Amino acid sequence: MTKAFITGCAGQGLSEEERAFLAREQPWGLILFGRNCHSAEQIAALCADFRKCVGRADAPVLIDQEGGRVRRLRPPLVGDYPAGAVYGQLLARDREAGLRAAFLGGRLIGDDLIGMGITVDCAPILDVPVAETSQAIGDRAYAAHPDDVAALGRAFADGLLAAGVLPVIKHMPGHGRASVDSHYELPVVEAGLAELEAADFAPFRALADLPLGMTAHVIFTAVDPERPATQSAPVIERIIRGTIGFDGLLMSDDLSMKALGGEVGERVRRLFAAGCDMALHCNGEMAEMTAVADASPELTGEPLRRAQAALRARPQPAPLDRRAARAEFDALLAEARAVS
Repeated sequence: MTKAFITGCAGQGLSEEERAFLAREQPWGLILFGRNCHSAEQIAALCADFRKCVGRADAPVLIDQEGGRVRRLRPPLVGDYPAGAVYGQLLARDREAGLRAAFLGGRLIGDDLIGMGITVDCAPILDVPVAETSQAIGDRAYAAHPDDVAALGRAFADGLLAAGVLPVIKHMPGHGRASVDSHYELPVVEAGLAELEAADFAPFRALADLPLGMTAHVIFTAVDPERPATQSAPVIERIIRGTIGFDGLLMSDDLSMKALGGEVGERVRRLFAAGCDMALHCNGEMAEMTAVADASPELTGEPLRRAQAALRARPQPAPLDRRAARAEFDALLAEARAVS
């Protein structure tokens, strides 16, 4: 019996308490952070240990590896990768070069991850920034125009898929207008629905065929003035499933973030009541992990169908001449730096 949650862990190896928890509670996946990552061999062993504990060889292991500020793996463990805005800067000058750079960035990152046993990258970020966008998004955003965001997000996702890694589109239905950091407080977006549909929702609509998505801890007053998207049935049903047309597995953003009020178990119950498929909890604190597990249902029905479809969508890695790909990528980045 698999439960509808993704958990973190505390360190670079599983403790006996964590192993017992994983075997008993059966989370769908594990998410890694910098605290969990020391070497390629250690990460591969951690991924294998997790899968052994839950008894599923295809159990997903996730990580946030966008490039720039948001990357859990850094040099010298892996190569250097830029923030998303760098691809946008190159795109503005040379569209083909920008798209190629984004594809290669995803392809090389995916190659890093799959070699360590990590099968899901929480990227690309499809948020469309505005003048007041919080630095929580900042240069993580690819570009200011929705069409460019969609094109670069598609290229990056295609690169990940070519490496055999599943992408996660985030933060649905759009975090770009948030003027505060949802890690610390709850953003409220007051833009009208027509404006949101034309800009914020558009990149997600363009990539709605992808199998995994992540919610935003953001209130959209035009849809639901009381609840953040993660816990809002109107946002999930009317906008994410309806207007955007996303039928993939929808996971929450991290439940540890301070944007969500109430104790952890209540946060979990609210997101499932709203129609979210999967709870994501990242901090590796056992008391909170237990509360999340207790509040998470068995993975059944439509969420199970979506989870199974996502795992089936992960392709085998395509062949890669890594040295040639990295050389091409670095040359494109040099061009992007010249643009900026």
